[in-house]
Amino acid sequence: MSRIAKEPINLPQGVEFSQSGMTVTVKGSKGSLSMDLNSEVEVSQEGAVLTVKPRSRSRFATAISGTTRALIANMAHGVAEGFEKKLELRGVGYRAQAQGSKLNLTLGFSHPVVYEVPEGVSVETPSQTEVVVKGTDKQKVGQVAAEIRRYRPPEPYKGKGVRYVDERVVIKEAKKK
Repeated sequence: MSRIAKEPINLPQGVEFSQSGMTVTVKGSKGSLSMDLNSEVEVSQEGAVLTVKPRSRSRFATAISGTTRALIANMAHGVAEGFEKKLELRGVGYRAQAQGSKLNLTLGFSHPVVYEVPEGVSVETPSQTEVVVKGTDKQKVGQVAAEIRRYRPPEPYKGKGVRYVDERVVIKEAKKK
């Protein structure tokens, strides 16, 4: 059995878990998330502890049980505390401004870049060079951060571009004559 699936999921206080058929729903103070289970996985609840087990001994069943356990744990963490990714803009004239469900980016192009923020995710700009992406769904938050970064990834010679706060960009040495 998967080593990850063997670990039980401890639900944080204030988080409710419900299962109807093959659909799992987790509700908390920040919202609710639901997911369809694979037919090879079985989820059981005892109080505030969830356990995920494979229905058969096949290799796929053990693998998908670990994946399902990780997804349910992320859902429980998301509805209780939420997820956030921080991005920073490095470069002369690079700016970001959040306006409702749109993010206006000035990234050195001849035109401003307007990013439409999807539902379930919020974007804040504490300063002109910082962008904070927040939400309950870990996958959506990561996807939005990756799409914003994709407009101008950090280049290796000066380090200009959009990067994650904890990202380390290795600067290359310029060509010598």
